Amino acid sequence: MLIGKKLRVLVVDDTIVYRKAVSDVLAEIPGVEVVGVAHNGKIAMSKINSLKPDMLTLDIEMPEMNGIEVLAELQRNHSKIGAVMVSTLTSDGGEMTMKALELGAFDFILKPQSKNPAESKKQLKQSLAPIIREFKKSKNASSLLSKKGQFNRPLKPVRRKPLKPLAAKATATPKVTAKPASRRGKSEIITIGISTGGPNALTQMLPMLPGDLGVPIVIVQHMPPVFTKSLATSLDAKCALTVKEAEDREPIQNNTVYIAPGGKQMKLVASADGQNRQIKITNDPPENSCKPSADYLFRSVGDYYVGRTTAVIMTGMGSDGTKGLQALKQKGATIIAQNEQTCVVFGMPKAPIESGMADVIAPLNKIAEEIIKSVR
Repeated sequence: MLIGKKLRVLVVDDTIVYRKAVSDVLAEIPGVEVVGVAHNGKIAMSKINSLKPDMLTLDIEMPEMNGIEVLAELQRNHSKIGAVMVSTLTSDGGEMTMKALELGAFDFILKPQSKNPAESKKQLKQSLAPIIREFKKSKNASSLLSKKGQFNRPLKPVRRKPLKPLAAKATATPKVTAKPASRRGKSEIITIGISTGGPNALTQMLPMLPGDLGVPIVIVQHMPPVFTKSLATSLDAKCALTVKEAEDREPIQNNTVYIAPGGKQMKLVASADGQNRQIKITNDPPENSCKPSADYLFRSVGDYYVGRTTAVIMTGMGSDGTKGLQALKQKGATIIAQNEQTCVVFGMPKAPIESGMADVIAPLNKIAEEIIKSVR
């Protein structure tokens, strides 16, 4: 348990420049202690028992023992030690990072592209500091939950009854508000917002859905360019549904999962015939510092599938998706939220659950079942 203690981090990278850069950034984050460095995975593993780190920052490509091999060894013999992968913005880097996230890495950061040392350090800190804070919080939360025995209870979906509106005070000025749209029956589209912990969660959840689900699925997973393509390829190999990175102006098809491209925004628009819907990829600005953004996607889905949408909000940092879910709720959507116990980071589902927006609160292994119920 880390409450009141510093997070102990071992920095592993075969490049002295990055070992120093990552170590310097970590040293500036309150509550973090760099306990050592290693220039390859083999040396890192030899230092685990003596240094007792809580987390490793792991370069993926290293001689003798690479980051993936280190991660696999951690999962086998040191499962309580977390890892943040340090990756390059290449297709090979994307594929290796997907493997790392599926193996249980907490998250990843990109090696800065700038040749300016000060700018590189700034980019590293912007990427790494929030992840370190969330890891520390999740480690503390896990310790508290396990002490209370909550992980030993069977996890079942919780169905929320609609909240009754509060009675207005007599002195209040009457407000005219639009009535939420009513549910029209089964859903005709699924939309998902997800971030930290997402690749692993999607790898577990999407293969549980049948190939004849009968509706399209549109997903925002917070990721940079190239990595969303690697994620789609990885998921497609595991799922009965077709999974692909979305392309501009392609019509949406049933039984296909569309993942928003990293570094772009994705929304739905009407096709030329006015009857069907298609994907629109834009370069619109970030929302909630996210590009792609779940809020951006959710709003457009609500415009075209009034009373016929299932929206799923899953593990992730921040609050992206909350405003979009409010808009969807007003248009009769069914909202499924991943429960706290099974989230890597309980950020994105937190406000929708606490505000009562979520119709169903489900553990990760029950989300697919709830999606199927909503479309059949």
